[in-house]
Amino acid sequence: MKEKIALFGAGGKMGVRLAKNLKKSDYRVAHVEVSQAGQQRLKEELGVECVSIDAALDNVDVVILAVPDTLIGKIAAEISPKLRAGVMVMTLDAAAPFAGHLPDRPDLVYFVAHPCHPPIFNDETTQEGRRDFFGGGAARQSITSALMQGPESAFDLGEDVAKVIYQPILRSYRLTVDQMAILEPGLSETVCATLLYAMKQAMDETVRRGVPEEAARDFLLGHMNILGAVIFKEIPGAFSDACNKAIQNGLPRLLRDDWLNVFDHDEIAESIRRIT
Repeated sequence: MKEKIALFGAGGKMGVRLAKNLKKSDYRVAHVEVSQAGQQRLKEELGVECVSIDAALDNVDVVILAVPDTLIGKIAAEISPKLRAGVMVMTLDAAAPFAGHLPDRPDLVYFVAHPCHPPIFNDETTQEGRRDFFGGGAARQSITSALMQGPESAFDLGEDVAKVIYQPILRSYRLTVDQMAILEPGLSETVCATLLYAMKQAMDETVRRGVPEEAARDFLLGHMNILGAVIFKEIPGAFSDACNKAIQNGLPRLLRDDWLNVFDHDEIAESIRRIT
């Protein structure tokens, strides 16, 4: 039998996704869920019974904390005294580890694994795959992993668990915790989510000015597709002179000159402080 995994938060949205994929593996899994609704959901959807914290941690090899960032520090501190040396504690986001919320236990392994989610440009051939926007179900996605502390030999186990919980996998990248924090919240949320939110506001403004909503949506999403394909080099091509001029005129109108400073370490740290 493979290693024993204790899955905390097993009945939550993310936890159930992970539990479903872990059920397909050879890992021995102990499910921990405090809410009655979550326990019932696991039982109904997966036929899984939850166990106590002590039972889950008995002779455990890997602890996965599929819980909100704000709870990771509290839960990690509570279970730390129950863990023997060498146990791997895995978080699904770099925020709490980056912020220093994990206990000071040099004899534990700390591992971070986070999904990239299925890419916009993909070769999914099924409707289910094309509609799996989150990943971990029908569509392939890449993953990022970081061995924050522990022996080098521990990385293979952490990456293997990550590949199981986030399957099916496109590519797997090894990063540092700092690099993962640059990607999220930096790149994915502070930049990407904010700009996409602004694009939706822009679309709503065109509707307010008289453009039919369906036409505005189709026009914007269609242009996102072709413009994105050119910018990210999915296809050969270049923008027209008119488009390039519009970009040069739009950049100073829409973005501050110093906007790339959102990737500075202090800015990333402050962003993470607010969410943890």
